[in-house]
Amino acid sequence: MAIISDYQDDNQTKTSSSSSSQPKPSKPIPFSSTFDPSNPTTFLEKVFDFIAKESTNFFDKDSAEKVVLSAVRAARVKKAKSVAAEKAKIAAKEKAKAAAEKKLNDEKSEAVTEKIDEKAAPNQGNGMDLEKYSWTQTLQELNVNVPVPNGTKSGFVICEIKKNHLKVGLKGQPPIIDRELYKSIKPDECYWSIEDQNTVSILLTKHDQMDWWKCLVKGDPEINTQKVEPASSKLGDLDSETRMTVEKMMFDQRQKSMGLPTSEELQKEEMMKKFMSQHPNMDFSGAKF
Repeated sequence: MAIISDYQDDNQTKTSSSSSSQPKPSKPIPFSSTFDPSNPTTFLEKVFDFIAKESTNFFDKDSAEKVVLSAVRAARVKKAKSVAAEKAKIAAKEKAKAAAEKKLNDEKSEAVTEKIDEKAAPNQGNGMDLEKYSWTQTLQELNVNVPVPNGTKSGFVICEIKKNHLKVGLKGQPPIIDRELYKSIKPDECYWSIEDQNTVSILLTKHDQMDWWKCLVKGDPEINTQKVEPASSKLGDLDSETRMTVEKMMFDQRQKSMGLPTSEELQKEEMMKKFMSQHPNMDFSGAKF
Protein backbone atom coordinates (compact mmCIF):
# COMPACT_ATOMS: atom_id res chain seq x y z
CA MET A 1 0.00 0.00 0.00
CA ALA A 2 2.83 2.36 0.85
CA ILE A 3 4.41 1.71 -2.54
CA ILE A 4 1.18 2.55 -4.43
CA SER A 5 0.68 5.68 -2.36
CA ASP A 6 4.20 6.89 -3.06
CA TYR A 7 3.69 6.26 -6.80
CA GLN A 8 0.45 8.20 -6.82
CA ASP A 9 2.04 11.13 -5.02
CA ASP A 10 4.92 11.17 -7.44
CA ASN A 11 2.57 10.97 -10.46
CA GLN A 12 0.42 13.84 -9.14
CA THR A 13 3.54 15.89 -8.53
CA LYS A 14 4.77 15.30 -12.12
CA THR A 15 1.33 16.10 -13.60
CA SER A 16 1.07 19.28 -11.59
CA SER A 17 4.61 20.28 -12.58
CA SER A 18 3.90 19.55 -16.26
CA SER A 19 0.69 21.59 -16.23
CA SER A 20 2.35 24.58 -14.60
CA SER A 21 5.15 24.59 -17.23
CA GLN A 22 2.73 24.96 -20.25
CA PRO A 23 2.02 28.59 -21.42
CA LYS A 24 -1.38 29.96 -20.66
CA PRO A 25 -3.50 30.91 -23.72
CA SER A 26 -3.52 34.68 -24.33
CA LYS A 27 -6.75 36.62 -24.04
CA PRO A 28 -7.97 38.90 -26.91
CA ILE A 29 -7.18 42.55 -26.26
CA PRO A 30 -9.80 45.03 -27.53
CA PHE A 31 -8.71 47.73 -30.01
CA SER A 32 -10.66 50.91 -30.54
CA SER A 33 -10.01 53.71 -33.01
CA THR A 34 -11.88 55.97 -35.40
CA PHE A 35 -11.16 55.57 -39.12
CA ASP A 36 -11.04 58.74 -41.24
CA PRO A 37 -11.34 57.80 -44.98
CA SER A 38 -9.57 61.03 -45.94
CA ASN A 39 -6.52 60.13 -43.79
CA PRO A 40 -6.06 56.33 -43.58
CA THR A 41 -2.37 56.68 -42.67
CA THR A 42 -3.21 57.91 -39.18
CA PHE A 43 -5.39 54.85 -38.58
CA LEU A 44 -2.59 52.49 -39.71
CA GLU A 45 -0.12 54.25 -37.41
CA LYS A 46 -2.46 53.64 -34.47
CA VAL A 47 -2.77 49.96 -35.45
CA PHE A 48 1.01 49.52 -35.55
CA ASP A 49 1.41 51.42 -32.26
CA PHE A 50 -1.16 49.11 -30.69
CA ILE A 51 0.64 46.00 -31.97
CA ALA A 52 4.00 47.31 -30.78
CA LYS A 53 2.56 48.02 -27.36
CA GLU A 54 0.60 44.83 -26.84
CA SER A 55 2.86 42.34 -28.69
CA THR A 56 6.26 41.94 -27.09
CA ASN A 57 8.13 40.48 -30.05
CA PHE A 58 6.11 40.97 -33.33
CA PHE A 59 8.27 43.79 -34.69
CA ASP A 60 11.45 42.18 -33.38
CA LYS A 61 11.13 39.40 -35.93
CA ASP A 62 12.79 39.78 -39.34
CA SER A 63 9.58 38.58 -41.01
CA ALA A 64 7.43 41.40 -39.56
CA GLU A 65 7.90 43.69 -42.57
CA LYS A 66 7.18 40.87 -45.01
CA VAL A 67 4.02 39.96 -43.11
CA VAL A 68 2.78 43.57 -43.26
CA LEU A 69 3.62 43.90 -46.98
CA SER A 70 1.94 40.58 -47.68
CA ALA A 71 -1.21 41.77 -45.90
CA VAL A 72 -1.15 44.99 -47.94
CA ARG A 73 -0.77 43.08 -51.21
CA ALA A 74 -3.60 40.73 -50.25
CA ALA A 75 -5.84 43.68 -49.44
CA ARG A 76 -4.92 45.31 -52.77
CA VAL A 77 -5.72 42.14 -54.74
CA LYS A 78 -9.01 41.75 -52.88
CA LYS A 79 -9.88 45.38 -53.63
CA ALA A 80 -9.00 44.96 -57.33
CA LYS A 81 -11.17 41.86 -57.58
CA SER A 82 -14.04 43.68 -55.89
CA VAL A 83 -13.73 46.65 -58.30
CA ALA A 84 -13.49 44.32 -61.31
CA ALA A 85 -16.54 42.40 -60.14
CA GLU A 86 -18.49 45.65 -59.70
CA LYS A 87 -17.46 46.87 -63.18
CA ALA A 88 -18.48 43.54 -64.68
CA LYS A 89 -21.82 43.78 -62.90
CA ILE A 90 -22.42 47.32 -64.24
CA ALA A 91 -21.32 46.28 -67.75
CA ALA A 92 -23.71 43.31 -67.65
CA LYS A 93 -26.58 45.59 -66.60
CA GLU A 94 -25.78 48.09 -69.37
CA LYS A 95 -25.53 45.26 -71.92
CA ALA A 96 -28.87 43.85 -70.79
CA LYS A 97 -30.42 47.33 -70.94
CA ALA A 98 -29.05 47.92 -74.45
CA ALA A 99 -30.34 44.53 -75.58
CA ALA A 100 -33.78 45.29 -74.13
CA GLU A 101 -33.86 48.70 -75.85
CA LYS A 102 -32.80 47.14 -79.15
CA LYS A 103 -35.49 44.48 -78.83
CA LEU A 104 -38.09 47.17 -78.09
CA ASN A 105 -36.97 49.26 -81.09
CA ASP A 106 -37.02 46.18 -83.32
CA GLU A 107 -40.53 45.34 -82.15
CA LYS A 108 -41.66 48.92 -82.83
CA SER A 109 -40.08 48.80 -86.29
CA GLU A 110 -41.76 45.47 -87.02
CA ALA A 111 -45.06 46.86 -85.77
CA VAL A 112 -44.77 49.85 -88.13
CA THR A 113 -43.87 47.55 -91.03
CA GLU A 114 -46.80 45.27 -90.22
CA LYS A 115 -49.10 48.28 -90.02
CA ILE A 116 -47.97 49.43 -93.48
CA ASP A 117 -48.39 45.92 -94.85
CA GLU A 118 -51.88 45.75 -93.37
CA LYS A 119 -52.97 48.69 -95.54
CA ALA A 120 -54.99 47.59 -98.54
CA ALA A 121 -53.49 47.49 -102.00
CA PRO A 122 -55.02 50.15 -104.26
CA ASN A 123 -57.57 49.21 -106.91
CA GLN A 124 -56.73 49.52 -110.60
CA GLY A 125 -57.37 53.24 -110.40
CA ASN A 126 -54.97 53.71 -107.44
CA GLY A 127 -57.90 54.24 -105.08
CA MET A 128 -60.25 51.96 -103.14
CA ASP A 129 -63.59 50.21 -103.61
CA LEU A 130 -65.74 50.64 -100.51
CA GLU A 131 -69.20 49.40 -99.60
CA LYS A 132 -71.09 52.61 -100.43
CA TYR A 133 -68.75 54.23 -102.96
CA SER A 134 -65.44 53.86 -104.77
CA TRP A 135 -62.73 56.31 -105.77
CA THR A 136 -59.70 56.48 -108.06
CA GLN A 137 -56.94 59.03 -108.43
CA THR A 138 -54.12 60.49 -110.48
CA LEU A 139 -51.58 62.95 -109.18
CA GLN A 140 -53.85 65.81 -110.27
CA GLU A 141 -57.39 64.69 -109.44
CA LEU A 142 -59.75 62.15 -107.89
CA ASN A 143 -62.88 60.52 -109.30
CA VAL A 144 -65.59 59.41 -106.87
CA ASN A 145 -68.48 57.14 -107.88
CA VAL A 146 -71.47 56.85 -105.55
CA PRO A 147 -74.18 54.31 -106.58
CA VAL A 148 -77.79 55.56 -106.19
CA PRO A 149 -81.18 53.96 -107.00
CA ASN A 150 -82.04 53.62 -110.71
CA GLY A 151 -83.89 56.59 -112.10
CA THR A 152 -82.37 59.08 -109.67
CA LYS A 153 -82.39 62.61 -111.07
CA SER A 154 -79.97 65.41 -110.26
CA GLY A 155 -82.66 67.31 -108.35
CA PHE A 156 -82.75 64.58 -105.70
CA VAL A 157 -78.98 64.67 -105.16
CA ILE A 158 -77.22 66.64 -102.47
CA CYS A 159 -73.54 67.24 -103.32
CA GLU A 160 -71.59 69.88 -101.40
CA ILE A 161 -67.93 70.25 -102.38
CA LYS A 162 -65.76 72.41 -100.14
CA LYS A 163 -62.02 72.90 -99.82
CA ASN A 164 -61.65 70.36 -97.03
CA HIS A 165 -65.05 68.67 -96.88
CA LEU A 166 -67.31 66.53 -99.05
CA LYS A 167 -71.01 65.79 -98.51
CA VAL A 168 -72.95 63.49 -100.84
CA GLY A 169 -76.43 61.96 -100.42
CA LEU A 170 -80.08 62.00 -101.42
CA LYS A 171 -82.72 64.38 -100.13
CA GLY A 172 -84.64 63.09 -97.12
CA GLN A 173 -82.00 60.39 -96.39
CA PRO A 174 -78.84 60.25 -94.26
CA PRO A 175 -75.76 61.39 -96.25
CA ILE A 176 -73.66 58.70 -97.88
CA ILE A 177 -70.47 60.74 -97.44
CA ASP A 178 -70.16 63.61 -94.96
CA ARG A 179 -66.57 63.93 -93.77
CA GLU A 180 -63.38 65.93 -93.94
CA LEU A 181 -61.31 65.23 -97.04
CA TYR A 182 -57.90 63.57 -96.66
CA LYS A 183 -56.30 66.72 -98.12
CA SER A 184 -57.50 70.00 -99.55
CA ILE A 185 -58.91 70.45 -103.07
CA LYS A 186 -59.74 73.30 -105.46
CA PRO A 187 -63.54 73.66 -105.23
CA ASP A 188 -63.77 75.92 -108.28
CA GLU A 189 -62.24 73.17 -110.43
CA CYS A 190 -64.53 70.38 -109.18
CA TYR A 191 -67.91 69.21 -110.49
CA TRP A 192 -70.41 66.36 -110.26
CA SER A 193 -72.98 64.72 -112.51
CA ILE A 194 -75.45 61.81 -112.74
CA GLU A 195 -74.24 58.90 -114.87
CA ASP A 196 -76.86 56.51 -116.28
CA GLN A 197 -79.30 57.75 -113.62
CA ASN A 198 -77.75 55.34 -111.11
CA THR A 199 -74.34 56.80 -110.18
CA VAL A 200 -73.22 60.16 -108.83
CA SER A 201 -69.88 60.87 -110.47
CA ILE A 202 -67.69 63.48 -108.77
CA LEU A 203 -64.39 64.94 -109.99
CA LEU A 204 -62.15 66.56 -107.36
CA THR A 205 -59.06 68.55 -108.33
CA LYS A 206 -56.22 68.21 -105.82
CA HIS A 207 -54.62 71.30 -104.37
CA ASP A 208 -51.26 69.55 -104.06
CA GLN A 209 -50.80 67.74 -107.36
CA MET A 210 -47.58 65.98 -106.43
CA ASP A 211 -48.93 63.66 -103.75
CA TRP A 212 -50.93 60.42 -103.61
CA TRP A 213 -53.91 60.28 -101.28
CA LYS A 214 -54.17 57.38 -98.82
CA CYS A 215 -57.93 57.70 -98.54
CA LEU A 216 -60.74 59.93 -99.80
CA VAL A 217 -62.01 61.16 -96.43
CA LYS A 218 -60.44 60.92 -92.99
CA GLY A 219 -61.47 57.83 -91.04
CA ASP A 220 -61.77 55.59 -94.10
CA PRO A 221 -59.46 52.59 -94.64
CA GLU A 222 -56.13 53.63 -96.15
CA ILE A 223 -54.32 52.24 -99.17
CA ASN A 224 -50.61 51.48 -99.33
CA THR A 225 -49.35 54.32 -101.53
CA GLN A 226 -46.07 52.46 -102.09
CA LYS A 227 -48.06 50.13 -104.33
CA VAL A 228 -49.57 52.90 -106.46
CA GLU A 229 -48.88 52.39 -110.17
CA PRO A 230 -49.48 55.55 -112.23
CA ALA A 231 -50.32 55.03 -115.89
CA SER A 232 -47.14 55.63 -117.88
CA SER A 233 -49.16 56.90 -120.84
CA LYS A 234 -50.38 59.85 -118.78
CA LEU A 235 -46.86 60.91 -117.87
CA GLY A 236 -46.35 61.81 -121.50
CA ASP A 237 -49.15 64.36 -121.22
CA LEU A 238 -47.19 66.36 -118.64
CA ASP A 239 -44.71 69.10 -119.45
CA SER A 240 -41.04 68.13 -119.22
CA GLU A 241 -40.41 69.81 -115.85
CA THR A 242 -43.47 68.27 -114.19
CA ARG A 243 -42.72 64.88 -115.69
CA MET A 244 -39.15 64.95 -114.33
CA THR A 245 -40.49 65.86 -110.90
CA VAL A 246 -43.04 63.02 -111.00
CA GLU A 247 -40.49 60.47 -112.20
CA LYS A 248 -38.05 61.58 -109.48
CA MET A 249 -40.77 61.21 -106.85
CA MET A 250 -41.69 57.74 -108.11
CA PHE A 251 -38.01 56.69 -108.11
CA ASP A 252 -37.46 57.97 -104.56
CA GLN A 253 -40.62 56.19 -103.41
CA ARG A 254 -39.42 52.86 -104.81
CA GLN A 255 -35.94 53.35 -103.31
CA LYS A 256 -37.35 54.08 -99.86
CA SER A 257 -39.63 51.04 -99.99
CA MET A 258 -36.54 48.87 -100.65
CA GLY A 259 -34.40 50.62 -98.02
CA LEU A 260 -32.13 52.15 -100.70
CA PRO A 261 -30.80 55.73 -101.00
CA THR A 262 -32.95 58.35 -102.73
CA SER A 263 -31.87 60.28 -105.81
CA GLU A 264 -30.65 63.18 -103.65
CA GLU A 265 -28.63 60.83 -101.42
CA LEU A 266 -27.13 59.13 -104.48
CA GLN A 267 -26.16 62.51 -105.88
CA LYS A 268 -24.41 63.45 -102.63
CA GLU A 269 -22.53 60.13 -102.58
CA GLU A 270 -21.40 60.66 -106.17
CA MET A 271 -20.16 64.19 -105.37
CA MET A 272 -18.26 62.89 -102.33
CA LYS A 273 -16.63 60.09 -104.36
CA LYS A 274 -15.56 62.62 -106.98
CA PHE A 275 -14.15 64.93 -104.32
CA MET A 276 -12.24 62.05 -102.69
CA SER A 277 -10.74 61.01 -106.04
CA GLN A 278 -9.56 64.58 -106.63
CA HIS A 279 -7.93 64.76 -103.16
CA PRO A 280 -6.30 61.34 -102.61
CA ASN A 281 -3.94 62.68 -99.92
CA MET A 282 -6.72 63.76 -97.59
CA ASP A 283 -7.81 61.52 -94.73
CA PHE A 284 -11.52 60.68 -94.98
CA SER A 285 -11.51 57.91 -92.36
CA GLY A 286 -13.52 60.00 -89.89
CA ALA A 287 -15.91 61.44 -92.43
CA LYS A 288 -19.60 60.66 -92.17
CA PHE A 289 -21.59 60.24 -95.38
